[in-house]
Amino acid sequence: MDNSIQILTITAVSLGFLHTLFGPDHYLPFIVLSQARKWSTKKTMLITFLCGLGHVLSSIILGILGIAIGISVNKLVSVESFRGTIAGWLFIAFGLVYTIIALRNLARGKTHSHTHFHPGGEQHEHEHNHDNAHIHVHDNEIASATPWILFLIFIFGPCEPLIPILMYPAAQNNIHGAVLVALLFSAVTIGTMMTIVLIFKLGLTRINLKPVEKFNHLIAGSLIFLSGIAINFLGL
Repeated sequence: MDNSIQILTITAVSLGFLHTLFGPDHYLPFIVLSQARKWSTKKTMLITFLCGLGHVLSSIILGILGIAIGISVNKLVSVESFRGTIAGWLFIAFGLVYTIIALRNLARGKTHSHTHFHPGGEQHEHEHNHDNAHIHVHDNEIASATPWILFLIFIFGPCEPLIPILMYPAAQNNIHGAVLVALLFSAVTIGTMMTIVLIFKLGLTRINLKPVEKFNHLIAGSLIFLSGIAINFLGL
């Protein structure tokens, strides 16, 4: 293997791992939504894999198109940066809406008591709320849409380090090198996403979260919202 390609493959693996590890938006949404929506481990891993695949493929396709029509690296990096901003705002919007719905459902789900008097002076109290069925219907609608929303956001989300390292071997007319770099970067990125999500998924099953279970959706929405803030305003 050419020495420059060896260096690029090491770079691709390193950047794929670090890019994912230091970008909490790559795994945090899956962790909190899996917990809130009570996804099985299998479903969580499948959704994480598909979103990761869409994430890397969108950048690979953009890179290939850029190479084919001769767009400069700087312009492609600018496009990736713009896509990243869009993804950040989508996270913010999704997290905000999810949080508002969670707060509304918490408020509607509050129980209150009624006192009933019976002939003879007997009385009893019972607690209930009026919106459980209504909340359940909307909760199911959100549940079915959530994976698709995540997938859409991750398609917009760019792999910024991939374009420069992909363009170099392509510019040298080394197609095999470009394919190798893209495959390694993609495999490490998706693998790191799935590994982190699985570690947290299995770890959370060992912790008693019953006391905060009713706040799961609120926690999920808030953390997704903060992920978008971190992308757009902290550069994560």
